[in-house]
Amino acid sequence: MKINEYYIKARLFPTILTSIPILSLYYFGFSEALIEFMTFLEGYKWAGDITLSVATIYFLVQINRLVSKELFQNIFFKEELNMPTTNYLLNSDSTLAKSMKLQIVQKIATDFSIHLLDSNAEKENEQEARKTISSAVAQIRNMTRDNSMLLQHNIEYGFMRNLIGGSVLGAIISMINIFLFQYAFSNPFALKLNLVFLGIYILPIVLSKFLINRYGKYYAKILFEQYLKK
Repeated sequence: MKINEYYIKARLFPTILTSIPILSLYYFGFSEALIEFMTFLEGYKWAGDITLSVATIYFLVQINRLVSKELFQNIFFKEELNMPTTNYLLNSDSTLAKSMKLQIVQKIATDFSIHLLDSNAEKENEQEARKTISSAVAQIRNMTRDNSMLLQHNIEYGFMRNLIGGSVLGAIISMINIFLFQYAFSNPFALKLNLVFLGIYILPIVLSKFLINRYGKYYAKILFEQYLKK
């Protein structure tokens, strides 16, 4: 596990924010039983080397990333073929100025020997045009990996994407908690608290397409601007 600024801000922070319902279940429901269980585990060597808390956080980070990337990003962008970074370089897209797009296309051909399809070829086979652009964008990302401005926007996009993925898990755990605190461990305060959590986590899910698109567009513009400066 590589710990860097991106991991901490774009993966770990969203996981912590969306793990609160799990903590509420522990605090209001299972705390005494878990303390006894943890005391029991302390007798085993592996428990001293890898704490359950660290292992749990790592597991949740992976779940959040899986849900956000494989579910939301693939649904909205069909992997990377419909992402703003791909759309902006299509001949049919008018987001970027023609002069800027021409510079990018020429630089891609020079730097990577990748030739994007012209407008006629694109009309005949848009899927192939998108795949070619996607391959070029992957090379651009590698070339601009150390750019600090791009890293900041990449962190912002990753944070929002993983927050949306984590909100799915947070909403599910909140619903489970509502049932448990209503029928298993009667606790009116914990019940109301998890109702609030549920409302909070549903909001990013409802706005997921708008948020991912918005942050994706910011990232795409910065990526191409910084690439032209290389």
